[in-house]
Amino acid sequence: MVNLSLEDAIYLENLSAVKQILENEPNLIDSVNKDGIMMPFLAAKTGNLDLVKYVVEYSRASMNIYDSNHRGMLHYAAMSGNVPTCKYLVERVGLSIVEGDNNLITPYEIAYDNKYIELLEYFEEVVGCKFTDMYKNPIRTGFFPDPSIVRVDNDYYMVNSSFIYYPCIPVSHSTDLVHWKVIGYAITNPEWAKVDELEGGRGYWAPDISYYKGKFYITATYRLNDDGTVYRKQIVVSSTKPEGPYSKPAIIDEDGIDPSIFNDDDGKRYMLLNRGARIFELNEDATKQISKASLLYYGDNKRAPEGPHLLKKDGYYYLFEAEGGTGPGHRITVSRSKELFGLYTPCPYNPIMRQTNESAIIQRCGHGKPVQTQNGDWYMVYLCGRKIGDGYSLLGRETALDPISWTADGWPIVNNLDGPSTLQKKPNLPETIWEEEYNDDFNESYLSTEWLFPRVPEMDGIELTNSFCRIKGSLYDLNSMKAKNILLRRQTAFKFSASTCLRLHDLLAGQNMGMTCYYDENTYLKFGIYKTEEKKARMVLKVEEKIGDDYISYPDVNLDMTKQFLYLKIDTAYLKRTFYYSYDGEEYEKYLHLDNVYYLCDEGIKKGKRFTGAMLGLYAYAGEEKDEFGQDNRYYGEFDYFNYKPE
Repeated sequence: MVNLSLEDAIYLENLSAVKQILENEPNLIDSVNKDGIMMPFLAAKTGNLDLVKYVVEYSRASMNIYDSNHRGMLHYAAMSGNVPTCKYLVERVGLSIVEGDNNLITPYEIAYDNKYIELLEYFEEVVGCKFTDMYKNPIRTGFFPDPSIVRVDNDYYMVNSSFIYYPCIPVSHSTDLVHWKVIGYAITNPEWAKVDELEGGRGYWAPDISYYKGKFYITATYRLNDDGTVYRKQIVVSSTKPEGPYSKPAIIDEDGIDPSIFNDDDGKRYMLLNRGARIFELNEDATKQISKASLLYYGDNKRAPEGPHLLKKDGYYYLFEAEGGTGPGHRITVSRSKELFGLYTPCPYNPIMRQTNESAIIQRCGHGKPVQTQNGDWYMVYLCGRKIGDGYSLLGRETALDPISWTADGWPIVNNLDGPSTLQKKPNLPETIWEEEYNDDFNESYLSTEWLFPRVPEMDGIELTNSFCRIKGSLYDLNSMKAKNILLRRQTAFKFSASTCLRLHDLLAGQNMGMTCYYDENTYLKFGIYKTEEKKARMVLKVEEKIGDDYISYPDVNLDMTKQFLYLKIDTAYLKRTFYYSYDGEEYEKYLHLDNVYYLCDEGIKKGKRFTGAMLGLYAYAGEEKDEFGQDNRYYGEFDYFNYKPE
């Protein structure tokens, strides 16, 4: 027999050669080819059932293996479209049709994209749902942490943490639990926000939304800096409209985090707080605490119990808690009692939601709240995060959704205890797909609800005039908590292209304006036009990075100031950033490439509270109010549009 490598024998589907090779050198099954693909995956990709059965049943290969993109045997088998091979891997090996890779691509989606009709029919039979009738987690991508939800009639409303971003605490609307749109904010009055002096990662934590006698109530923890004796308070606002405006925040001076409001059948109203689940009574309009806090139950896992929510159903009070910390051990547990202040028994199926697959892309699942649809079905919204590279959650903490089922003995479990789903059957609800607000030409007289500011902008900090967004140059640079008028939106995808067009005009020495990729005042990058501070000052294009205490400035490019406009573009692929510029918006020239912007996430550096996510947008920096001659240094940077195109 001609000498063959194991890879060649697999490609040729020469089973006898594969057997001979592995009988002599069984460890070769764990080897990889020049593309880094393991031999079992190559066998699966052929779709040859006999070859795959031999690898599964007689080789040393494990079936819990994944490639660098978290694709397993069934992903590769689905590429072949071979039904018997995929059926064998599903039914005899137990591999999942709906397990996602690092890009959330499942075997089901591979079959769908390749139009493998027979394989699609088999997958549909197993899953019980057409691919087009499924949704993908997370349902809210990017910086949407700590979800809380309420249904009013046929509409659903969700709130998420906003920390120091203004407007504070986004309120989103949906009719189908899958497609969401920000419709308002809990705090829009600049005088009520009180975030200007707060460090990044402080501000408004873990809000809860509820509905009571015709009003929406939002409560959240107001987290101050650590330089005082009190650094955690609770706020409550209310409105007859979900989008607001909401009332001036009432302050509840009870220490703790993650407040939620529970309205009991007897008309009494309560607030729950961590640690564990402490409870105290509120007055009728939820603006005052009228009893001392007492502990209902500490929690089943006994580590970092927080995010308490109460649900009364079928004669039981069900207490949901987030436990285990917000890292890999995060989970949702539940306990119950026949009486509100009775003894709570933990669920025998705890944790009812947790990611146990350490290599899966969706991790740190917890902080959930249940909701019942108008059809009687139950779902849980919960926090999750996706990590890339060496464990960087670049998009921040996101929101996922999975169904709740109730066991015969009356306990709620999420997604059949299988952990977070990648693909899941859509709820049986009327679908509303909102128009994506990725591109902004600034033609309106108001900003889209997609835009946020770190802290409150100046009253005249943003002007929308003649289809331009005019940003007043801040007196302070982005490294200061006093920086103003930084216009940002969430990064919602690992791969995207963002671009803008700015009007070119001369600046004073030290001034700059342009695009920013931003996490907080400690970590960001700037890409824009600068006036150098050398003796013969120049107008240049430049990128600067701020990473903790370090500044990195890259070689600049002289600008052609005879041009009227400069077009800037940033292409992103995971941790990589590539920067381009153009004078006509058609022919772009590459300026710089960065391989690793690891610092734009929670894990990037260890400084302060880091709970948010990567943002991107526009800024202008002016520096001193007046120059040495008393002339006004302030200016408006003018931007014609901002386009964001996620992949």
